[in-house]
Amino acid sequence: VDAYDEPFGVRTVEVRGLQFLINGQPFYFKGYGKHEDSYINGRGINECVNVADINLMRWMGANSFRTSHYPYSEEMMRLCDREGFVVIDEVAAVGQFEGFSVDSASGMAAKSTWDKMDTRAQHEQDIGELIKRDKNHACVVMWSLMNEPDSAGPGAREYFEHIFAYARKLDPQNRPFTYVNFQICGIEKDVCADLCDVICLNRYFGWYWDTANFEAAERHLIEDLEAWHAKHPNKPIMFCEYGADTVAGLHAVDDIPFTEEYQVKYYEINSRVFDMYDFFVGEQLWNFADFETKTGINRVQGNKKGIFTRGRDPKSVVRVLRDRWTKIPDFNYKK
Repeated sequence: VDAYDEPFGVRTVEVRGLQFLINGQPFYFKGYGKHEDSYINGRGINECVNVADINLMRWMGANSFRTSHYPYSEEMMRLCDREGFVVIDEVAAVGQFEGFSVDSASGMAAKSTWDKMDTRAQHEQDIGELIKRDKNHACVVMWSLMNEPDSAGPGAREYFEHIFAYARKLDPQNRPFTYVNFQICGIEKDVCADLCDVICLNRYFGWYWDTANFEAAERHLIEDLEAWHAKHPNKPIMFCEYGADTVAGLHAVDDIPFTEEYQVKYYEINSRVFDMYDFFVGEQLWNFADFETKTGINRVQGNKKGIFTRGRDPKSVVRVLRDRWTKIPDFNYKK
């Protein structure tokens, strides 16, 4: 007979009104989307890198991350339990969008995702396996069922209703459920966000949208958040991705994309807007560190949205965010 020891913690998680409560106290998410990726060994688990990453996150004043876009190693989950990090645990369901591309901001032809993608059975299996594996981890406070799916097209509502109902039957703790909204399925198009306990948004005003036009980016960010709140006035909202590709060591006086100065200004504008609203409960930027992507002409040595390089050297924005996050308490920031 095989025997396994399973350490566990006891805590409560609840969404009440516009607040995300952990042990009855309003919690504010500060952190990142990540990848299990490092310069040392590429994609995959490295326990030494995990420890180093957690230490860097704690030094910055962060308290959370999302397992974008797949379940992370059990070793990482146990480390987060032990170190007191909060995790949004994500199912391996990313880009369920017919015709998805990096150039999506410029517009895509209307295609019926859910008529073409026969993913429901596999999706159910993946949800079941994730919840079964991670249900006893105290670090897990919310399940993310999809990242950037087609939440606007024909068949979306039926698919999402089924997936959410299926998932809610599986978690004995009744933790919150969400999916992460794709920017092109915005407030005027999305038909599924009401199924979420917390509305999680990926937004790139100032990067893919309003590139190098920070005045327009700030205005559109404000308009977008206020529109989401107007449509869903009783749900908390947070960002699960926002960021700008930045080449370490590249500098300019003007607002030039890919420079470290541009990244700093980008985050300063987003932070200013976040602090305007009591319904906004968290900021998880994209990405913790640069990461490798497929070879092509759209990226130079991978995705550069990291605030750290792939080797974990800090870019200029790190100390700006550290100054911000170390001043924001984990609890009762927005009472």
